[in-house]
Amino acid sequence: MDKKQFLTELGNRIVQLRLDRGWSQADLARACFKDRQSIERLENGKINPSIYYLKEIADALEVPPNKLLEF
Repeated sequence: MDKKQFLTELGNRIVQLRLDRGWSQADLARACFKDRQSIERLENGKINPSIYYLKEIADALEVPPNKLLEF
């Protein structure tokens, strides 16, 4: 899997987890103190997030960080 495909799959997984909670991008952004545009870029595979950024997303979604990589 190349970098682009990996980031796309990561973004898709975050969308799935977010929607499972019934949240909008704005809801997730508020929960992890990010802006909605940042969440949009993450979900679209446009950014390569740091490990800590992923931890913040996982904490907001109340899942272990490794759950973000189950794709």
